[in-house]
Amino acid sequence: MRHSLLVRIVSNTSLLSSSFQYFASAESSSFVRNYSTVVAARSSSSQQQGWLLGHQNKVIKIHRGGAELTTIRTNSTTNSPNNNNVSSSMSSSTDEDPKSIWSGHDKEAFSAFDHPGYTIDSDPVTHTGGWLAHRGVWETKDDGTPPCCWIKDDVIDKLTKYDYSTMPIGRGPRILVLYGSLRPTSFSRKTAYEFARLLELLGCDVRVYNPRGLPVRDPELENEAKVLEIRALTLWSEGHVWVSPEMHGTVTGVFKNQIDWIPLNTGSVRPTQGRTCLVAQVNGGSQSFNAVNYLRLLARWMRMPCNTNQSSIAKAWNEFDDDTGRMKESSFRDRVVDCAEEFAKFTAIMTPVADELTDRYSERKEKEEKGRLLSQAEKETTKTIEESRKG
Repeated sequence: MRHSLLVRIVSNTSLLSSSFQYFASAESSSFVRNYSTVVAARSSSSQQQGWLLGHQNKVIKIHRGGAELTTIRTNSTTNSPNNNNVSSSMSSSTDEDPKSIWSGHDKEAFSAFDHPGYTIDSDPVTHTGGWLAHRGVWETKDDGTPPCCWIKDDVIDKLTKYDYSTMPIGRGPRILVLYGSLRPTSFSRKTAYEFARLLELLGCDVRVYNPRGLPVRDPELENEAKVLEIRALTLWSEGHVWVSPEMHGTVTGVFKNQIDWIPLNTGSVRPTQGRTCLVAQVNGGSQSFNAVNYLRLLARWMRMPCNTNQSSIAKAWNEFDDDTGRMKESSFRDRVVDCAEEFAKFTAIMTPVADELTDRYSERKEKEEKGRLLSQAEKETTKTIEESRKG
């Protein structure tokens, strides 16, 4: 069966551009090749969505299920019907503050599938974007052969996959993935990527945050692009996946710093309230649960209901292939699959009722008396004034 897919090309400096159409069979979700320019594709006759990325004036390779379907050139030889518009859109620019792209101020633009954050590589200077870093292993090899993927080849067809369009949520859950190490061979990042791949193939909209470039918590740096990005991603998300190494019996500073940058409250309501959370840890030695226990404590404090299952990978250095960075077959890998499958279901079911579950008597009472929810600072000020009057 063939579907008409509308492809929108967006440069890194502009969220608006011309469109063109191409035809390709739609059997599974799109997996993409990425460089600097984002191309978002949506099927006009189904719920399937994907992203295609490539260089300006170079070849865009379109992949589906690991197999290259067709090639589009964005220069004068392109097979798009709107050739001239495509070339101009790729080189267009805007006077918009680049940081506004990451602030989430425009919620619709930040949630759109053509947001420039949907790339495999983060910006080399600001380290923003790179939300699809987990897709790098799906790129077709130089000889044209698709890479092997244990998830697509052996697992995904055996998992329970919901048709979200028929559920109250109406679409795939929005999942933010955080990991806690900057090492080039980070096992928490490798584990986070495996979770991201599983969840994406289960139909979720997944964004992986790159912690590199995020400054140490300092209120004077709240307008830094990486800070704006993680805060906007938190508000965009409906569920979080947290993966941290265990260091000195707890999570790493890299991971905790990301949590510290998420505002404790907006007004008097935590921005993470009602979002689901899946926790996992990697260990350099024997299996431990110190990090996941602490992550659950964090999630509870942030009013995030946790997935009942969790993952703790012992001797992580022995669980990943040195060449591919992928998990080897083991009971640890099976547990990762279990967690991802359960979490996709859990988030899809919880998201539509999150507001109802967090509708509290005390907050309704405060709104009735004060007209709105007061911030903690406002409450303290009111308390001080009332006490001074009594004195």
